[in-house]
Amino acid sequence: MVERQYDLVVVGTGVASAVASRCRQAGWRVAVVDSRPFGGTCALRGCNPKKVLVSAAEAVHAVQNLAGKGVRARELAIDWPELMRFKRTFTDPVPELTEQGWAKAGVDLFHGRARFVGPTTLVVEDDRLVGRRVLIAAGAMPAPMRFPGSEYLTTSEQFLELDTLLPRLVFVGGGYISFELAHVAARAGARVTILHRGPRPLEGFDPDLVDLLVKRTREVGIRVEVATDVHGIDHGNGQLTVRGVARGEERRFDADVVVHGGGRVPEIDDLDLEAAGIKREARGVTVNEYLQSVSNSSVYAAGDAAASGPPLTPKAAHDAEVVSMNLLEGNKRRVDYSGIATVAFTVPPLAAAGLTDDAARTQGLKYSARWQDTSQWFNSRRRGEGGSGFKVLVEDGTRRILGAHLLGPDADVTINVFAVAIRARVPADDLKAVLFAYPTVAADIPYML
Repeated sequence: MVERQYDLVVVGTGVASAVASRCRQAGWRVAVVDSRPFGGTCALRGCNPKKVLVSAAEAVHAVQNLAGKGVRARELAIDWPELMRFKRTFTDPVPELTEQGWAKAGVDLFHGRARFVGPTTLVVEDDRLVGRRVLIAAGAMPAPMRFPGSEYLTTSEQFLELDTLLPRLVFVGGGYISFELAHVAARAGARVTILHRGPRPLEGFDPDLVDLLVKRTREVGIRVEVATDVHGIDHGNGQLTVRGVARGEERRFDADVVVHGGGRVPEIDDLDLEAAGIKREARGVTVNEYLQSVSNSSVYAAGDAAASGPPLTPKAAHDAEVVSMNLLEGNKRRVDYSGIATVAFTVPPLAAAGLTDDAARTQGLKYSARWQDTSQWFNSRRRGEGGSGFKVLVEDGTRRILGAHLLGPDADVTINVFAVAIRARVPADDLKAVLFAYPTVAADIPYML
């Protein structure tokens, strides 16, 4: 086994691994390790390829919404194999380009599973990497589902590689992954069912807007079954059957493909963190406000691997900036996730920034909440969109915007205006006074405040 010395060893090659480039630019000797193709979840198996598919679904949805309103929707269809070929023009070049960029910068690259054998020492295949510092940025993986037949589940990553879309799909779990992919599949002609264990899906989003989205989801032909606990998957007669219990009664759902939509967890279980004295919890490595391990000061964690903040790509990018500064200059920068925006890329999209009603009440804040179904507003009606609404929370006295929740056309873009206002503590009255271009969706913001 060959032992190699580094200033920094980075486990993972996704968004948070940008720390490797910044430390290398500062003259550090750096190694990066990944057992999968270089590039990370967002570029290869998540955000980007998913959004390519969503774009096709949005195109079909836009035409269908305006059918009978001046647009004829004859022979409108998604060509799934052609769409997948288009998607791969984005993903296929990523690993090689990523490796070329790091190799040119002088970063050493290692392929294989890494595991700790000491406080800052990792073994990868036949190499022993000893780092002065280590960054764990290993990303996330589908959460284990422990019921009979779980081996028949198709993960979201596998869904994004399907060459053929079979006609019947069941999604297990009612989170954003299930809803996003279900909306794509339905627009591509599949018969889709979502099974969710709790009373309301998309639990991290505003419940009033979720209700509007579920209504719209059902209108486009997707079955949404709540309070349904999946107990197993049977395979036979050329099909899969999902067995569940809803309100004490057994339910069965036949499918050609059953998709895992039950959430994701940090991909750190096989790193042997105990060998390095690294404390962890369910959400990832336990870190302080500098993203430094609370039990091993030579180790940092970022992105989905760190037990801090929401599991979002912008969070990982922010973490990379924080860790880079703290490694190069000592612990000076703390994380700040205030106002971070998140979007479920359903069609139409559901977006949020800041606090929900429940979070604001838990913090004891005094505020007013304004919410409305906006399906009859101009910017929804002109697109034929029957599912739209908003809720905005404004603190009493200070008029500070605490949270914003949007459903409808361009919600994924408009939410960023609210994210800026929340993060910069712009009072609602100041935002209301902005002269937005009309008739864009952003021009509706003053009417939400």
